[in-house]
Amino acid sequence: MVDTGSEIVLVPGLWLDAGSWDEVTPALTAAGHRVHPLTMPGVGAPASASADIGIDDWVDAVVERIDDIDAPVVLVGHSGGGNVAFGAADRRPDRVARLVYVDTVPPPDGRGISEFPSVDGVVPFPGWDFFDEEDVFDIDADTRERVARGAQTVPLRVPTDPLRLRDERRFDIPATMLSGAQDEAGVRAMLAQWPTWHENVERIRSFDVVRLGTGHWPQFSSPESLSAVLRRVVEGQ
Repeated sequence: MVDTGSEIVLVPGLWLDAGSWDEVTPALTAAGHRVHPLTMPGVGAPASASADIGIDDWVDAVVERIDDIDAPVVLVGHSGGGNVAFGAADRRPDRVARLVYVDTVPPPDGRGISEFPSVDGVVPFPGWDFFDEEDVFDIDADTRERVARGAQTVPLRVPTDPLRLRDERRFDIPATMLSGAQDEAGVRAMLAQWPTWHENVERIRSFDVVRLGTGHWPQFSSPESLSAVLRRVVEGQ
C-alpha cells in the first residue's frame, strides 16, 4: 500500500504535454498528493532542434525528475508514455513505488511505441480519424477540436526507437493498468495474442487491471473518473 501524500509523476503520451493532465491533477492535489506532470524534450520543436532526440532522452527526463524528488514515486504513463515510465523504472527500480499504465501495457526490451506518418522530419498528431472508433468514441466534438488544436509534434525518432531495458528489478515494481475498454480477462486474452508482450507482463510480480469504461484518452473524456481511479490505486484502496 502507498500512503496518501504520494509523489506522482505523470508522463504524457505522444503529442501531449504537461497540460494534458490539467483536469486530472486538482483532485489528486486536493487529496494530499504532490503531482509532477511532465513535458517531454523536443515536443513541438522543428526537426532542426529535435532530430537528435530519441526515447532515451525522454526516459532521461523522467529519471531526472525522479532524482529531484526526495521520496519514492508513483509513475503514471499514458499511451506511449507508458513505455517511457517503464524505461525510467528500469533505471531507478529502487525509487519507484508503483507503475500505472493508462490504456497501455509495458513493452518488452527492444520494442518501440509505434509508427506514425512524419512531416518535415517530425511526427505530427495524425488526427482523430487515424484511430479506431473504440479509442475515440467518448470524446465530444468540442474536446476533439481543443485537444487537436493543442497537440504538438514529437521528435521523429521517439515513436520507433527501441526501448532498452536492463534491470530485472523492474519486474518487482507493482503495476496497474487502467484499461479503457477491457477488463482484466479481456486484457489478458489480448496479450495472449502477442506472446512477447504477454511474457513480459507475466514476469511482473504484481500486475492488475482496472477497467475505466472509456476510450484511449480518459484524461480528456472522463478526467474526474480517471482522477478517482488513480487516487484509489495510489492509495492502495
